[in-house]
Order: sequence, then C-alpha cells, then structure tokens
Amino acid sequence: MLISVEPLDGVAFLAYPEAIQFLLSELKDRNICTGKPQMYGDLCYFSRNQLTASPESPEFIIPYWARTTMLEPKLIKFESIGDAARALKDMQRNWAGYQYQQFRRAQLIQEKLPYINTKLKQWPFKVPQSPMGLYTLTDANTMIASSATSSPFPAGAVTLIEDHENPPSRAYLKVQEALVRFCSAFGVDFPGPESRCFDAGACPGGWTWALRQLGCTVFAVDRAPLCDELMADPAVTFLKHDAFTLPPEEIGPFDFVFSDVICYPERLYEWVNLWLESGKTRNMICTIKMQGGINWPLVEKFAAIPDSKVVHLCYNKHELTWMHCGELSHESD
Repeated sequence: MLISVEPLDGVAFLAYPEAIQFLLSELKDRNICTGKPQMYGDLCYFSRNQLTASPESPEFIIPYWARTTMLEPKLIKFESIGDAARALKDMQRNWAGYQYQQFRRAQLIQEKLPYINTKLKQWPFKVPQSPMGLYTLTDANTMIASSATSSPFPAGAVTLIEDHENPPSRAYLKVQEALVRFCSAFGVDFPGPESRCFDAGACPGGWTWALRQLGCTVFAVDRAPLCDELMADPAVTFLKHDAFTLPPEEIGPFDFVFSDVICYPERLYEWVNLWLESGKTRNMICTIKMQGGINWPLVEKFAAIPDSKVVHLCYNKHELTWMHCGELSHESD
C-alpha cells in the first residue's frame, strides 16, 4: 500500500563516483549552498533555506561536479515493491536509480518500471531527449525521487563500451563522451567524413584515433609523434610543433578544434579566444586542466563565451571540459 508522497522543499545533488569532496567543495566555493547536507551515499540533499538561490530562478547554479541534480524531489513512503513502482510511473515514464543500500529491493522496483537501457553504450550514439527521473531508497519503505533532473542520462552516467586493443591511450573515452554530450546539448550531428579537425597536443593519438573512427580527417600537432598506425594513416597529417603557437590563419580553417593539452587554464582561455576571433573554426572541445585549486571565476569566463557550455565528464578526472558550437548542420527530423 502506498502510504504518502510528500514534496520536499530543497534539491539533491548526486556526485560523480569517488568525487564527493569535489562536489562539496564546489557547493561551498561557488556559494551554491550553505551548511551541511543530508547525505544518502553520494547524494547530497539541501533544504530550500540552505540554497542561496531558488531552483526556479535564473540565478540557481547546477554544479559541474554533480552528475545529475534532483530539482523537484519528493519523499515517497510505501509498503510493497509494486506500490513503489506505481508511484514512480504516476509521476512520469523514465526512471533510473542511484542506490547506496537496499540494492536487491531497488532492482525489483526497477524491473516493474518501463525499460530504459542502462547498459554500456556502443559509440557513437544519440541521446534520447525524454526526461530522465532519479530515485534512491533511503530504507526498505522510503525513497527520494525526482521526475525533474538536470541530466538526460540514467543517473547522470555515460558509460561506453571500451576498446582495449586499438586505441593508443584511454584518453579517447573523453572525446567520445564529450562528442555525445556536445551533440545532445546543441542538437547537432557528429562530425564525419566531411569534417576537418585539428587535434592540438595529440600524442599519443587517443583523440585522433576516435575522430578517425568517425571518418574525420585530422591535422594532429604535438612535440612527439603519434602511434605508428596513426602516423601511417593517409587521413592524418602530423606536424611536430607546439600546437599553441601555430597561428589559426596559417593552418585553418577547421570544422572542429580539439585540445586535451596539459596547460594552465589561463593560457587555454587565451588560445580558444584566439581561435574564435580568427573565424577559422566553427566548433571547439577542450579540456580545462586544473592546476591545484579550481579558479571558479575563470571557469565562468569559459562558460560565458557565447554558444558555449562547461561540463564535467564521467571520464574526466580533476578537470572540466569546455564545448563551443558554431555552425554545424542540424539533425534532420
């Protein structure tokens, strides 16, 4: 028997795995919340009076280190598995769970909900645009659930099938996830055989390898060569050079400019603006590598660049990813 469904007055942020301290630090440093949260594993609940801005207001900030945010959480009390599932289905169709306890009971509830694909994804893939709810069991007969969340991914996670044999480094997973999020956020196609890409700081070639899987031609620049297979690829042009000192007017134009270079964020900010001002690229995806503490005002300067978005990837570590979308053909209906 369903006992009650009670709206909660706050929001809950779900941290990335093993990144709860990064999330809590961001919430404090960016003045998103005050005081201590109610903790449910890696899920942090703050009441409305702890929030510095209302969730309905434009000033409300979704933290980068939250893989998803419960925007309209409800406290649901129930007796049976069936009643729990019905309560969720009465709110909306698509639900994914985050569990830190009651794993078997949560599995039984999920089995009674409409199917969603939470398996590892074969890249490239398109993200469904339907809403994705989130729930977590706080005990055997209580759960917190929100039909409104900040991510279209199940529990905010992008999990890809890994290729353990062909890529020259695991860095390829970052650009694969970044392109999935890029295409989803901006409503555009993946780059393809018609796309000319610049991979700055490409060695040993993980990002170049991923772009070649899409058929892109790649201009790869680094002080060290790529792996032998990519160096022999006729669709890859390699230049031994410092990628950040090449004038865009001399090597462009490109459909995409990519960078996973280890450098100070300040230098990266200057470099991306140089490219944008040159008009020699339409789209950019760059990793913002953190040097010690996070310079939040600088991160916000990246986010404030028109047609841009800053995200934390599931395959990022202590870094963020900046994405800019210019002119790219939109998907056909």
